[in-house]
Amino acid sequence: MRARPRLAVSLGDPRGIGPEIVAAALRDARVSECAELVIVGPRGTPVEVHRAVGDWTRGGTPAAAGRCAGLAVEEAVAMARRGEVAGIITAPLDKHALLAGGYDFPGHTELLAARTGSHVAMMLAAVRPAPGTTNPLRVVLATTHIALRDVPRALSREAIRTAAEVTRTGLREWFGIESPRIAMCALNPHAGDHGRFGREDDELLAPAAREFGLLGPFPADTVFVRAMKGAFDAVIAPYHDVGMTAIKVASFGSAVNVTLGLPFPRTSPDHGTALDIAGQGLADPSSMIEAVLLCAAIADRCAASLR
Repeated sequence: MRARPRLAVSLGDPRGIGPEIVAAALRDARVSECAELVIVGPRGTPVEVHRAVGDWTRGGTPAAAGRCAGLAVEEAVAMARRGEVAGIITAPLDKHALLAGGYDFPGHTELLAARTGSHVAMMLAAVRPAPGTTNPLRVVLATTHIALRDVPRALSREAIRTAAEVTRTGLREWFGIESPRIAMCALNPHAGDHGRFGREDDELLAPAAREFGLLGPFPADTVFVRAMKGAFDAVIAPYHDVGMTAIKVASFGSAVNVTLGLPFPRTSPDHGTALDIAGQGLADPSSMIEAVLLCAAIADRCAASLR
Protein backbone atom coordinates (compact mmCIF):
# COMPACT_ATOMS: atom_id res chain seq x y z
CA MET A 1 0.00 0.00 0.00
CA ARG A 2 1.41 3.39 -1.01
CA ALA A 3 2.20 6.01 1.61
CA ARG A 4 -0.36 8.79 1.58
CA PRO A 5 1.09 12.29 1.21
CA ARG A 6 0.70 14.59 4.21
CA LEU A 7 -1.01 17.84 3.20
CA ALA A 8 -1.84 21.03 5.10
CA VAL A 9 -5.30 22.57 4.77
CA SER A 10 -5.82 26.20 5.76
CA LEU A 11 -9.40 26.92 6.87
CA GLY A 12 -9.76 30.28 5.14
CA ASP A 13 -12.11 32.97 6.42
CA PRO A 14 -13.84 31.49 9.49
CA ARG A 15 -17.02 33.46 8.72
CA GLY A 16 -17.37 31.72 5.37
CA ILE A 17 -17.99 28.20 4.13
CA GLY A 18 -14.33 27.16 4.40
CA PRO A 19 -14.65 25.27 7.71
CA GLU A 20 -17.78 23.38 6.62
CA ILE A 21 -16.45 22.29 3.23
CA VAL A 22 -13.20 21.18 4.89
CA ALA A 23 -15.27 19.18 7.41
CA ALA A 24 -17.20 17.60 4.53
CA ALA A 25 -13.98 16.74 2.72
CA LEU A 26 -12.65 15.03 5.84
CA ARG A 27 -15.70 12.75 5.80
CA ASP A 28 -15.21 11.76 2.14
CA ALA A 29 -13.69 8.29 1.66
CA ARG A 30 -11.74 9.39 -1.43
CA VAL A 31 -9.97 12.05 0.60
CA SER A 32 -9.07 9.76 3.48
CA GLU A 33 -7.69 7.21 1.02
CA CYS A 34 -5.49 9.64 -0.88
CA ALA A 35 -3.95 11.90 1.80
CA GLU A 36 -3.34 12.62 5.45
CA LEU A 37 -4.66 16.10 6.16
CA VAL A 38 -3.31 18.54 8.74
CA ILE A 39 -5.89 21.25 9.44
CA VAL A 40 -4.45 24.71 10.07
CA GLY A 41 -6.66 27.48 11.43
CA PRO A 42 -8.00 29.18 14.53
CA ARG A 43 -9.57 27.39 17.44
CA GLY A 44 -13.31 28.01 17.68
CA THR A 45 -14.52 26.80 14.25
CA PRO A 46 -16.58 23.60 13.74
CA VAL A 47 -13.42 21.79 12.57
CA GLU A 48 -10.83 20.35 14.91
CA VAL A 49 -7.53 22.02 14.05
CA HIS A 50 -4.21 20.23 14.27
CA ARG A 51 -2.10 23.40 14.05
CA ALA A 52 -3.80 26.33 15.80
CA VAL A 53 -3.20 29.93 14.70
CA GLY A 54 -5.10 31.96 17.26
CA ASP A 55 -8.74 31.83 18.32
CA TRP A 56 -12.00 32.67 16.61
CA THR A 57 -15.20 33.81 18.27
CA ARG A 58 -18.43 33.64 16.28
CA GLY A 59 -19.44 37.16 15.28
CA GLY A 60 -15.86 38.41 15.17
CA THR A 61 -14.90 41.34 12.97
CA PRO A 62 -13.83 41.02 9.34
CA ALA A 63 -10.36 42.17 10.37
CA ALA A 64 -10.09 39.36 12.92
CA ALA A 65 -11.32 36.86 10.34
CA GLY A 66 -8.84 38.12 7.75
CA ARG A 67 -5.98 37.88 10.20
CA CYS A 68 -6.93 34.29 11.09
CA ALA A 69 -7.09 33.38 7.41
CA GLY A 70 -3.73 35.00 6.64
CA LEU A 71 -2.00 33.40 9.61
CA ALA A 72 -3.29 29.98 8.57
CA VAL A 73 -1.88 30.37 5.06
CA GLU A 74 1.47 31.53 6.41
CA GLU A 75 1.68 28.56 8.78
CA ALA A 76 0.76 26.11 6.00
CA VAL A 77 3.46 27.62 3.79
CA ALA A 78 6.00 27.38 6.61
CA MET A 79 5.12 23.72 7.13
CA ALA A 80 5.59 22.99 3.44
CA ARG A 81 8.93 24.80 3.33
CA ARG A 82 10.14 22.84 6.35
CA GLY A 83 9.17 19.59 4.65
CA GLU A 84 6.47 18.74 7.19
CA VAL A 85 3.83 18.50 4.45
CA ALA A 86 4.07 17.76 0.73
CA GLY A 87 1.59 20.41 -0.34
CA ILE A 88 -1.19 22.73 0.81
CA ILE A 89 -4.87 23.21 0.10
CA THR A 90 -6.39 26.58 0.95
CA ALA A 91 -10.06 27.19 1.75
CA PRO A 92 -11.46 30.53 0.48
CA LEU A 93 -10.59 33.83 2.10
CA ASP A 94 -12.20 37.24 1.79
CA LYS A 95 -9.91 39.80 0.14
CA HIS A 96 -11.32 42.81 2.00
CA ALA A 97 -11.04 41.01 5.34
CA LEU A 98 -7.51 39.88 4.48
CA LEU A 99 -6.49 43.50 3.93
CA ALA A 100 -8.25 44.61 7.11
CA GLY A 101 -6.38 41.87 8.97
CA GLY A 102 -3.01 43.30 7.97
CA TYR A 103 -2.24 41.43 4.74
CA ASP A 104 -1.90 43.82 1.80
CA PHE A 105 -2.31 41.22 -0.95
CA PRO A 106 -5.09 40.89 -3.54
CA GLY A 107 -5.45 37.18 -2.78
CA HIS A 108 -3.81 33.84 -2.09
CA THR A 109 -1.71 33.84 -5.25
CA GLU A 110 0.14 37.03 -4.46
CA LEU A 111 0.57 36.13 -0.78
CA LEU A 112 2.03 32.73 -1.69
CA ALA A 113 4.41 34.28 -4.21
CA ALA A 114 5.66 36.80 -1.66
CA ARG A 115 6.15 34.26 1.13
CA THR A 116 8.09 31.85 -1.10
CA GLY A 117 9.93 34.31 -3.35
CA SER A 118 8.52 32.50 -6.40
CA HIS A 119 7.47 33.54 -9.89
CA VAL A 120 3.98 32.05 -10.02
CA ALA A 121 0.99 31.74 -12.30
CA MET A 122 -2.64 31.20 -11.39
CA MET A 123 -4.25 28.22 -13.12
CA LEU A 124 -7.85 27.08 -12.96
CA ALA A 125 -7.94 23.44 -14.03
CA ALA A 126 -10.94 21.26 -14.78
CA VAL A 127 -10.38 17.76 -13.47
CA ARG A 128 -12.37 16.07 -16.24
CA PRO A 129 -13.71 17.03 -19.68
CA ALA A 130 -17.04 18.83 -19.81
CA PRO A 131 -19.91 16.90 -21.44
CA GLY A 132 -19.49 16.73 -25.19
CA THR A 133 -15.76 17.57 -25.11
CA THR A 134 -12.57 15.52 -25.00
CA ASN A 135 -10.08 17.48 -22.87
CA PRO A 136 -10.25 19.10 -19.42
CA LEU A 137 -9.89 22.86 -19.75
CA ARG A 138 -6.89 24.51 -18.07
CA VAL A 139 -6.66 28.30 -17.98
CA VAL A 140 -3.65 30.30 -16.77
CA LEU A 141 -3.74 34.05 -16.11
CA ALA A 142 -1.05 36.36 -17.45
CA THR A 143 -2.40 39.12 -15.17
CA THR A 144 -4.45 38.44 -12.06
CA HIS A 145 -6.36 40.68 -9.65
CA ILE A 146 -6.15 44.12 -11.25
CA ALA A 147 -8.67 46.57 -12.68
CA LEU A 148 -9.54 46.06 -16.33
CA ARG A 149 -8.26 49.53 -17.18
CA ASP A 150 -4.80 48.49 -15.92
CA VAL A 151 -4.54 45.31 -18.00
CA PRO A 152 -2.91 46.76 -21.17
CA ARG A 153 -0.10 48.24 -19.09
CA ALA A 154 0.41 45.10 -16.99
CA LEU A 155 0.24 42.72 -19.96
CA SER A 156 3.92 42.98 -20.82
CA ARG A 157 6.36 40.74 -22.65
CA GLU A 158 7.78 39.78 -19.26
CA ALA A 159 4.34 38.83 -17.89
CA ILE A 160 3.72 36.60 -20.91
CA ARG A 161 7.19 35.05 -20.63
CA THR A 162 6.66 34.21 -16.96
CA ALA A 163 3.22 32.73 -17.61
CA ALA A 164 4.55 30.67 -20.52
CA GLU A 165 7.57 29.30 -18.66
CA VAL A 166 5.74 28.55 -15.42
CA THR A 167 2.85 26.93 -17.28
CA ARG A 168 5.11 24.73 -19.40
CA THR A 169 7.06 23.56 -16.35
CA GLY A 170 3.88 22.96 -14.35
CA LEU A 171 2.23 20.92 -17.10
CA ARG A 172 5.33 18.77 -17.43
CA GLU A 173 6.17 18.24 -13.76
CA TRP A 174 2.76 18.37 -12.09
CA PHE A 175 0.43 17.09 -14.82
CA GLY A 176 2.75 14.71 -16.67
CA ILE A 177 2.32 16.35 -20.09
CA GLU A 178 5.74 15.97 -21.71
CA SER A 179 5.27 18.35 -24.66
CA PRO A 180 2.57 20.84 -23.66
CA ARG A 181 0.60 22.70 -26.33
CA ILE A 182 -0.13 26.13 -24.86
CA ALA A 183 -2.33 28.71 -26.58
CA MET A 184 -2.38 32.46 -26.05
CA CYS A 185 -5.83 34.03 -25.82
CA ALA A 186 -6.10 37.38 -27.58
CA LEU A 187 -6.72 40.60 -25.70
CA ASN A 188 -9.03 42.33 -28.16
CA PRO A 189 -12.14 41.15 -30.02
CA HIS A 190 -11.21 38.98 -33.02
CA ALA A 191 -7.54 39.28 -31.97
CA GLY A 192 -7.69 42.94 -32.97
CA ASP A 193 -8.80 42.22 -36.55
CA HIS A 194 -5.45 43.44 -37.96
CA GLY A 195 -5.45 46.56 -35.81
CA ARG A 196 -9.04 47.62 -36.27
CA PHE A 197 -9.87 46.83 -32.61
CA GLY A 198 -6.47 47.46 -31.07
CA ARG A 199 -2.79 46.85 -31.88
CA GLU A 200 -1.79 44.84 -28.78
CA ASP A 201 -2.41 41.42 -30.34
CA ASP A 202 -0.27 42.15 -33.41
CA GLU A 203 2.44 44.17 -31.72
CA LEU A 204 2.79 42.43 -28.32
CA LEU A 205 0.98 39.10 -28.02
CA ALA A 206 1.89 37.61 -31.42
CA PRO A 207 5.66 38.31 -31.14
CA ALA A 208 5.69 37.11 -27.52
CA ALA A 209 3.83 33.94 -28.48
CA ARG A 210 6.41 33.15 -31.17
CA GLU A 211 9.32 33.92 -28.83
CA PHE A 212 8.06 31.82 -25.93
CA GLY A 213 6.69 28.84 -27.80
CA LEU A 214 2.98 29.63 -27.56
CA LEU A 215 0.31 29.14 -30.21
CA GLY A 216 -1.78 32.14 -31.22
CA PRO A 217 -3.00 34.59 -30.13
CA PHE A 218 -6.45 33.24 -30.87
CA PRO A 219 -9.74 35.08 -30.27
CA ALA A 220 -11.34 34.49 -26.87
CA ASP A 221 -14.62 33.35 -28.41
CA THR A 222 -12.98 30.27 -29.97
CA VAL A 223 -9.74 29.41 -28.14
CA PHE A 224 -11.32 27.85 -25.06
CA VAL A 225 -13.67 25.68 -27.12
CA ARG A 226 -10.71 24.50 -29.20
CA ALA A 227 -8.82 23.61 -26.02
CA MET A 228 -11.76 21.58 -24.74
CA LYS A 229 -11.82 19.70 -28.04
CA GLY A 230 -8.17 18.72 -27.68
CA ALA A 231 -6.24 21.35 -29.63
CA PHE A 232 -4.36 22.73 -26.59
CA ASP A 233 -3.34 21.50 -23.14
CA ALA A 234 -3.74 24.96 -21.59
CA VAL A 235 -4.72 28.50 -22.53
CA ILE A 236 -3.00 31.61 -21.20
CA ALA A 237 -5.61 34.33 -20.73
CA PRO A 238 -4.55 37.99 -20.81
CA TYR A 239 -6.74 39.07 -17.90
CA HIS A 240 -8.73 37.63 -15.04
CA ASP A 241 -12.34 37.60 -16.14
CA VAL A 242 -11.92 36.30 -19.68
CA GLY A 243 -10.13 33.25 -18.31
CA MET A 244 -12.22 32.74 -15.17
CA THR A 245 -15.51 33.08 -17.03
CA ALA A 246 -14.48 30.37 -19.48
CA ILE A 247 -13.41 27.83 -16.87
CA LYS A 248 -16.32 28.47 -14.53
CA VAL A 249 -18.93 28.17 -17.26
CA ALA A 250 -17.30 24.92 -18.36
CA SER A 251 -16.62 23.34 -14.95
CA PHE A 252 -17.90 25.37 -12.00
CA GLY A 253 -17.91 23.30 -8.82
CA SER A 254 -15.41 20.77 -10.07
CA ALA A 255 -12.52 22.94 -11.24
CA VAL A 256 -9.48 23.51 -9.03
CA ASN A 257 -7.30 26.57 -8.54
CA VAL A 258 -3.61 25.62 -8.83
CA THR A 259 -0.71 27.98 -8.12
CA LEU A 260 2.01 27.04 -10.58
CA GLY A 261 5.64 27.91 -9.86
CA LEU A 262 5.71 27.26 -6.11
CA PRO A 263 8.25 24.86 -4.58
CA PHE A 264 5.31 22.68 -3.49
CA PRO A 265 1.80 22.07 -4.87
CA ARG A 266 -0.99 24.37 -3.75
CA THR A 267 -4.62 23.94 -4.73
CA SER A 268 -7.93 25.47 -3.68
CA PRO A 269 -11.62 25.35 -4.62
CA ASP A 270 -12.86 27.36 -7.59
CA HIS A 271 -15.20 29.56 -5.51
CA GLY A 272 -15.18 32.17 -2.76
CA THR A 273 -16.25 32.40 0.87
CA ALA A 274 -20.03 32.44 0.19
CA LEU A 275 -20.65 34.45 3.36
CA ASP A 276 -24.38 34.58 2.55
CA ILE A 277 -24.89 30.81 2.96
CA ALA A 278 -22.23 29.98 5.55
CA GLY A 279 -23.42 27.81 8.41
CA GLN A 280 -26.70 26.86 6.71
CA GLY A 281 -25.66 23.45 5.43
CA LEU A 282 -25.98 24.58 1.81
CA ALA A 283 -22.32 24.68 0.77
CA ASP A 284 -21.23 22.19 -1.89
CA PRO A 285 -17.86 20.64 -0.96
CA SER A 286 -17.23 19.16 -4.43
CA SER A 287 -14.53 21.61 -5.48
CA MET A 288 -12.76 21.35 -2.11
CA ILE A 289 -12.73 17.57 -2.44
CA GLU A 290 -11.33 17.84 -5.97
CA ALA A 291 -8.70 20.28 -4.68
CA VAL A 292 -7.51 17.73 -2.12
CA LEU A 293 -7.47 14.90 -4.65
CA LEU A 294 -5.49 16.96 -7.18
CA CYS A 295 -2.98 18.20 -4.60
CA ALA A 296 -2.42 14.61 -3.47
CA ALA A 297 -1.95 13.44 -7.07
CA ILE A 298 0.60 16.19 -7.76
CA ALA A 299 2.41 15.41 -4.50
CA ASP A 300 2.54 11.74 -5.49
CA ARG A 301 3.94 12.63 -8.92
CA CYS A 302 6.60 14.89 -7.38
CA ALA A 303 7.61 12.17 -4.92
CA ALA A 304 7.83 9.58 -7.71
CA SER A 305 10.11 11.84 -9.73
CA LEU A 306 12.57 11.91 -6.83
CA ARG A 307 12.73 8.14 -6.46
